[in-house]
Amino acid sequence: MMRLKKLSGLSFVIGLALAIAIGYTTTPLASDAAKSTSDTSWKFHDIVDVNFVMQQIKVPMPEDVMIIDARPKRAKYDKGHIPMAVSIPNTKFDKMTDQLPKDKNALLVFYCGGLKCKLSHKSAAKAEKLGYTNVKVFAEGFPRYMKVAGNYAGVSADWVKKQINEKADIVLIDSRPKRKKYDKGHIPTAISIPDMQFDKLTDQLPQDKNKLLVFYCGGFKCKLSHKSAQKAIAHGYTKVKVFAAGYPAWKAAYGEAAASSTKASDVQLKAGKEEGSIDTETFKKVVKSSPDSIYLIDVRDPDEFAGGSFKTAVNIPVDTLEEKIKALPTDKPIVFVCGTGARSGESFYMVQDLRPEMKNVYYLEGELTFSKDGSFKITEPVS
Repeated sequence: MMRLKKLSGLSFVIGLALAIAIGYTTTPLASDAAKSTSDTSWKFHDIVDVNFVMQQIKVPMPEDVMIIDARPKRAKYDKGHIPMAVSIPNTKFDKMTDQLPKDKNALLVFYCGGLKCKLSHKSAAKAEKLGYTNVKVFAEGFPRYMKVAGNYAGVSADWVKKQINEKADIVLIDSRPKRKKYDKGHIPTAISIPDMQFDKLTDQLPQDKNKLLVFYCGGFKCKLSHKSAQKAIAHGYTKVKVFAAGYPAWKAAYGEAAASSTKASDVQLKAGKEEGSIDTETFKKVVKSSPDSIYLIDVRDPDEFAGGSFKTAVNIPVDTLEEKIKALPTDKPIVFVCGTGARSGESFYMVQDLRPEMKNVYYLEGELTFSKDGSFKITEPVS
């Protein structure tokens, strides 16, 4: 009996010793796990909020302030970034230090993809090692900026070019003065809505408020595109972006030839069989090669227009055309289109009655249909 008690006591002692041993071996491991999940050593020491960042955004940007996007350029920056920010990806930082300000006291604000993104923190630390004394990180990054009501994203020249090549469903808008700037050269497919005339030309904007609008003007020192973007947002458009580098960057990247278009005075339009109609083949060639050389007006109802139309067309339903005829431009030929030639023909005769002095006016006769890919088909009426 005594021996059994001794064995039981010995078992207890051995068990206690094992428990203590296990405790000493497992507790540090648990502590290390907790440390690994709460490790904040990678975070930069000077963090700013979205209000601070928005106070720094100016057009043009001050020479002693730079907002820097540390995300990959093609995958992230090109399609959406804080307006006026420059792209210096963290992975390419050491090769792009020449883009940083020469003044080591300049304010540098780095950002990336949000609180879980380390790129901006890494870049900020690198900048500080280079001797920059006023470095900060906007840790909440681009996602937080876009959540602020009224804010819009910036895009790059490469992104704009890609949308044009892919015939994406966007409306590209030149906010510069028409005669002085747009007529002399602009980005292909862009329509002219000068910022100073924005409120008078809202009928040229798409009826669909969810359509993507991209504004541009004369570069980083030009405010016009930013003003127009804010006006578009105030009008209820939900997808608005600004190509802040604007036409100068486009011209530098893709050349003058890509931006120039056929002058209206050079366009030779051939009349169709019916009075006032345009020859179908001539119309197809003009729309394909020099769409900006004519003023194309789709006179169908807004819901029809939203379902598909020409990229350069403006929507003026025939029911509202009469009150707007006096404001129609005379610097280029006007061509009315609809679905069958009925409403477009009516529009032609309406102009003849109210502005008989306008001679360069046509309408498209025939059945016009659009495909989902943006292509169109014209079926001429049987004579």
